[in-house]
Amino acid sequence: MSYLRTVLNDSVIIHPPGFYIIGFETYPFISVYFIFLAFVYVVTLLFNSLVIYVITFNHCLHTPKCLAIVNLAVIDIILNSCLIPSMIKVFLLKDNFIPFNLCLVQMFVYYAFGTLESYALAILAYDRLIAICFPLRHNSINTLRSMSCIVGLSWCIALGIVAFATGIMTRLSFCNSVRVFSYFCDYAPVFRLACNDYTLHWSVASISSLVSQVGPLSFILLSYVSILVTVFRMKSIDSRLKALATCVEHIILVAVYYIPIMTIFSIGFYLRLIDPDQRVLSLSLASCIPPCVNPIVYSLKTKEIKIRALALVRKNTFDTDQHKSKPQRVNKTLQ
Repeated sequence: MSYLRTVLNDSVIIHPPGFYIIGFETYPFISVYFIFLAFVYVVTLLFNSLVIYVITFNHCLHTPKCLAIVNLAVIDIILNSCLIPSMIKVFLLKDNFIPFNLCLVQMFVYYAFGTLESYALAILAYDRLIAICFPLRHNSINTLRSMSCIVGLSWCIALGIVAFATGIMTRLSFCNSVRVFSYFCDYAPVFRLACNDYTLHWSVASISSLVSQVGPLSFILLSYVSILVTVFRMKSIDSRLKALATCVEHIILVAVYYIPIMTIFSIGFYLRLIDPDQRVLSLSLASCIPPCVNPIVYSLKTKEIKIRALALVRKNTFDTDQHKSKPQRVNKTLQ
């Protein structure tokens, strides 16, 4: 294998042609899992695309909340498109080599949109916070313009942080192993292969984890504390139940996204009580399932979106039935 040598600050930096993704070595029937992931990917594309289409082509749905939902749907599609086809190629088709530059691209896309997924859940929590805690000022505070600014800012922060973290990977020298034990070109498993100092990369990984996961989760928890305080101040029980009912789907999304990740990292990373292969399998599942579940649990459960999505499906079904019945009518006329 020929290595690319470059000079950086009077030291030789060695970049390999690529890496070999190694994972799931102890599972004999892992191909069944990747067939399941292919189904997950199809569902992700189908339902998130439906949500985007319905909101985009219905002007009455051009609201701050629906903008936040479209933002989540776009992130879901890109996140699973980055992961699942690559995993199927690596583990199902047994083609586990990934070029060095493509490795960095996959690393950037995964972590950027994983961060954006976390931010998108925080943005939806913000929408619920304003709607319940400031109902009279909701339309003036949470405008389409302000929501666009919040979404745009979240993209700038996520892309900027991850671009820096990925960019400094080029400062590492890989002169020994090029076997990455993960389900994709993962940040920590890659920088641990370096034969020069990766202290900066460890620090960046730790800080970015706080910014991308712990920060949004803390905001979501504080939002729901404020929501609960507001709800329990309401005199009517019906008003309390209606307010809480609007938060149920979002709470499910937060639980589906954060609980598996936090559990796996706390047990596997800090306590080290989980088998490495089980950790890789669990993390891959925790990464791929939320983008599939999000539109089903939250987006298509939103009343306005649900009504128009069902109307679109019924219209397409009716048009199909009409198209099938036309040749029969022509045949009867000819007879």
